[in-house]
Amino acid sequence: MRQALTEAAHTAAHSKDTYLAAQYHRLAARRGKKRAVIAVAHSILVILYHMLRQRQSYHELGSNFFDQRDKTGLQRRLVQPLEKLGYTVELHSAA
Repeated sequence: MRQALTEAAHTAAHSKDTYLAAQYHRLAARRGKKRAVIAVAHSILVILYHMLRQRQSYHELGSNFFDQRDKTGLQRRLVQPLEKLGYTVELHSAA
């Protein structure tokens, strides 16, 4: 079962514009590729458990889920490098 889950996680990690791929890339940058694949495999197992338990289909959260969840953190991570280079950054809402 572990082998099947890690194979599915590896495939999901290299798909485009999915929650699992975004999770893999976030974790691989910090923890390493092997640990990231195991974490995504665990996420797949948890998703399957909830799908079977609640009798619902899978709802894809999208690749920008983590950015939407923490918008202020994203702004800070994007602005800080520019300020370190000596720029003054002023943010305005597009809406």
